[in-house]
Amino acid sequence: MTTVRLTAAQAMVRWLANQRTESGERFIEGIWAIFGHGNVAGIGEALQAAGDDFPTWRGHNEQTMAHTAIAYAKAMKRQRAMAVTTSIGPGATNLVTAAALAHVNRLPVLLIPGDVFANRAPDPVLQQVEDWGDGTVSANDCFRPVSRYFDRISRPEHILTALPRALRVMTDPAECGPVTLAFCQDVQAEAYDYPESFFLPKVWRVRRPEPDAAELDGAIAAIRAAKAPVIVAGGGVIYSGAEETLAAFAGKHGIPVVETQGGKSALAHDHALNFGPVGVTGGAAANAVCAGADLVIGVGTRFQDFTTGSWSLFKNPARRLLSINVQPFDAAKHGAAGLVADAKVALERIGAALGAQRWDAPAAGLRSDWAAATAAVKAAPGPGNALPTDAQVIGAVQRAAGPDTVVMGAAGTMPGELHKIWDAAQGGYHMEYGYSCMGYEVAGALGIKLARPSADVVCMVGDGSYMMANSELATAVMMGVPFTVVLTDNRGYGCINRLQQGCGGAPFNNLLDDTRHVNASAIDFVAHAGAMGAKAVKAADIAGLEAELKAAKGADRPVVIVIDTDPAPSTGAGGHWWDVAVPEVSARAEVNAARARYEEQLQSRRLVD
Repeated sequence: MTTVRLTAAQAMVRWLANQRTESGERFIEGIWAIFGHGNVAGIGEALQAAGDDFPTWRGHNEQTMAHTAIAYAKAMKRQRAMAVTTSIGPGATNLVTAAALAHVNRLPVLLIPGDVFANRAPDPVLQQVEDWGDGTVSANDCFRPVSRYFDRISRPEHILTALPRALRVMTDPAECGPVTLAFCQDVQAEAYDYPESFFLPKVWRVRRPEPDAAELDGAIAAIRAAKAPVIVAGGGVIYSGAEETLAAFAGKHGIPVVETQGGKSALAHDHALNFGPVGVTGGAAANAVCAGADLVIGVGTRFQDFTTGSWSLFKNPARRLLSINVQPFDAAKHGAAGLVADAKVALERIGAALGAQRWDAPAAGLRSDWAAATAAVKAAPGPGNALPTDAQVIGAVQRAAGPDTVVMGAAGTMPGELHKIWDAAQGGYHMEYGYSCMGYEVAGALGIKLARPSADVVCMVGDGSYMMANSELATAVMMGVPFTVVLTDNRGYGCINRLQQGCGGAPFNNLLDDTRHVNASAIDFVAHAGAMGAKAVKAADIAGLEAELKAAKGADRPVVIVIDTDPAPSTGAGGHWWDVAVPEVSARAEVNAARARYEEQLQSRRLVD
């Protein structure tokens, strides 16, 4: 056997550089790195030597580097991914939030935090967490519950098995998610005689699971027997590349389609059978269709509570649930009849069996009425001095959008408003709403643009979320990666303030004026973004925003457009109840009234089928 002597870190980098997609590209495109004593001498040396064979990019925050990598994988439909390496201690634990985000959203990312010394000679090393009841524990054990696969590299030969296991998970459509390889810092620098064959190029194929024959027969029978079926399209439709298959299936059989946050833009908004967004942030058309359905066909959705209105939306007493999903855990939720299969394959098999069978689609008026309602809230305001609403800001972005526009966001007001009222072209919507992580937005926009360089990426972010994490704006400037940030400044957490008041609470600790403070907050976001090298401007009103959006086209760096907005209004049309527990006892009459309304709503929730 021919061997080559390498450090464990050098061997890891060489192996990763040779893992390929079916089209011949690197599956792990490269690695984001912030160095410290836990990875600079071992992994850092190996990455420097690799050069363009395995590119390294430097970010400004470990969590947001990982957000960029995760957004890249999402924009790539999980066909390619990125890695992230950090030092031990705070650098590593900064990744835990991002790992949870990737875990919830079923997105592949390879996390390689440095770890303590395997030989324990210098213990306790700088930044080491000591557990006096367990000598094997390090801070990286925090990753275990939020990783699909976790391993600790404490011998150089461990990578011979750990790396293939990591890529197997990342390319598995059912198990896909974050992988953490905690890499002991002394082991990174240790040499070993690795087999040359270990580094031969390998192609990783993302398979398409075929349905079980009995499950398929059951699904076909359930659909044939349905009087009013509806399809709930989730993110699995997009990851499967089943958009056109879904469009053809719905059109041929007359079955209406509604879209989750993850599934929005699986169909173009103007497809005749696309009844729009569903659930708590959904539209009146989609929610009406679901309320009357006797068979809800989930395709690639995990049926999160926002999708289901906390399981009060699908209230037809005759309703049955059919869940098509590559992950058996999701396919079996809430007593569903499960069909474990790839979305594209399942729709093709079911469509062939149904033949020419067709259902009467719901009245087209549902769609047109909803379209009119969204157009009204997005319309430019008339003359006056009132601050614009977030919906009016979205309207301005919509009017400036083209067929290549991808609008994205993650938390606060924007996910709810965009899901409701954004008219998405196919593939034109990117929302991190599984974890709804504040601070994902700017880093996520960078990841999307790296994955789709020709796209017109528009990042919609509120001031609160921007303040959580904005440092990768400087990274995007440094890398010359342009996108547009529309920063709506409502002076605090406007979305959660509305929820607080909706539950009977007094405005408290959300808007900046309602916090305990000595000096009033007056953040100059234009100056802040400009200081990081972005082109930054302030739009005085909606007309000014539209002009700045037009001027941003073709920029060579990120453009940040700040606009003041009213924190109080949100789109009243559409929507559905969401289960947010209200206190049973309170001195506030408003809370007691909200509790009475809450108890009424609980009666409509279906917990068991």
